[in-house]
This record gives sequence, C-alpha cells and structure tokens, in this order.
Amino acid sequence: MASKPSIIVRQGNLFEPDSPLHGKVRGERSVMDFPFFALSKVAVQKPVEYKIGKLSIQIRPSATGVATMYDKEVILYVASLMAQAIQRGEKVEQNFSFTAHDFFRVTGVSRPSKRDYQRFTDALERLQGTQIKTNIQTGSQIDKGWFSWLSEAAASYVEMPNGDQQMRIVQVRLCQWLFRAIQRDGHIYHYHHDYFRLGTIERRLYEIAHCHCEGEAVEMPIEMLSLKVGSTASLSKFKQHLKAVEASDDLPEYKVALKDVIPSETRLDTRGRRMTKPDTVVVLTPRHRPTGALLEAAAA
Repeated sequence: MASKPSIIVRQGNLFEPDSPLHGKVRGERSVMDFPFFALSKVAVQKPVEYKIGKLSIQIRPSATGVATMYDKEVILYVASLMAQAIQRGEKVEQNFSFTAHDFFRVTGVSRPSKRDYQRFTDALERLQGTQIKTNIQTGSQIDKGWFSWLSEAAASYVEMPNGDQQMRIVQVRLCQWLFRAIQRDGHIYHYHHDYFRLGTIERRLYEIAHCHCEGEAVEMPIEMLSLKVGSTASLSKFKQHLKAVEASDDLPEYKVALKDVIPSETRLDTRGRRMTKPDTVVVLTPRHRPTGALLEAAAA
C-alpha cells in the first residue's frame, strides 16, 4: 500500500508556477476512455479490477481510498498545462507547478472555501497513493509494475497575520505512463466547459462519447457501456440512470438514447424455451459535428 503524499507546509513561495491555463481543459484519450477513477464520493477501500477483452486495469486504494472522478480534475488540469506547453513548442518535463487559485478558476470554483482547499489536498493524497497496473500502452511501451498518478505532490503555504495558512504554489510530478501518452501519442481532446458541473456517471458518458463518436453516432451494448463507465450498480439501476440522462438531455455536445434490439441469434433459457427479451443498446450522438476536437500534440 502506498504511503501518504508529502504535502509540505512552509512559509514563503517554494516554487515558480507555470503559466496559467488558457483555453479549454484537455484530456488524454486512454484516461478518458477507461474507468481509472472511482465514481463514488464514499471512499472505495477495496482493490478494483477491470477487464475489457484483452485489456486489464488493476487499482489499489490509498489509505484514504481510490482516486475519484473529482480527484481526476487535478490530472486533467496538469495534462492541460502539459498539452499547452507542447502546443507552444516548449520543452516539457514531468514536474509541474501551479497555483490553487488557477486550478479553482478552471474547474469553476469562483470562491473556494476551506472545505474546497481540504478536498483539493485530499485529492493530491489519493492521486499519489492510488496505485495502478495496466497493459494499456503509452508511447509504444507497457509498464509492467505499479504506478501512481502523481509520484510526488507538495504545496507551499504562507502564514497570514491572523495565524491562518494560505496555500500558494502546488508542485506535482506526473507519472511516466501518462507523461508518455501526452508527449508521444498526442491523443489529446478538448473538454466542454460544462463538464465540471456534471455528476460522475454523466462525466464518464461525456468522455466515452467524446472518444468514440468522432462526428457520427455510435451504438454500444448497455453491458459494455456499464463496464467502460466503471459502474458498480446493477444493470437495471444503471439503465434507470441512463433513462434519466436521456430525459433531461443535459449532456454537453452529445445526446444519449436507449433502444431495444431483438437478438439476431436464437437464445434459449434454462428450460429450452426461446428467449424473446430484446437487448438494450445505448446510442451516443453528437449534437453537431465537432470542430477541432482532436488536437495535435508534437512528438518528442
């Protein structure tokens, strides 16, 4: 089990921040397409394993649980800083520094409270403590061992006249697996600004649609979609949630629809009787043909 992160408290500015993030948030395709993060707000303390065909993902929790979809915001922010630097032709390394203020600005928190700052430091802890093992290649390499999203995480604080400590600069070291994916593979996508107002399942639906639609509707069996979303709910509850998403029609850039399809092959139940129950298929459709969704990231 990974140890807790080194959240360092010191007086004065330890680090010089990278440039503020400009434009849209950006994400790497593999991190968008597969269920690396817990959907639950309640700490997931048990190891998690996903298998989709030959692809496998194993996740070990930190002392405070598996990194969540809300913790993922930090990874998206750092990935966006890296993609921005590459687009500018700048040399990039695994270390990134930024202000908590800019992170909150980008993720839509206009007036961060003490609770927001606590959630942020908790996210750094889970991102450093959660361990992942996967056979997904990045940069034409497969990492055989375990890695954490952030191999290092530190924050500098200043002491205010009233004795409170105010966070100034955050410094993190991005894992090699994701660093290679952004630097060498270049499969980087823009995120819609409304992404941060979505619930966890809606975020996953948006990411999966963003990876697979590419201007055209895609259909996916509900069983496969549930697996890719990372849902731990029963299939009936997951279907109920999808129906609510379809009815509200609030997902940015994409529409979600469910349809029943009669199986082409005859299936028999345990008594040898023909089964006529249709399969449920989920249709993800772009609201309009996206422009510039896929960015070009220069290879090293």
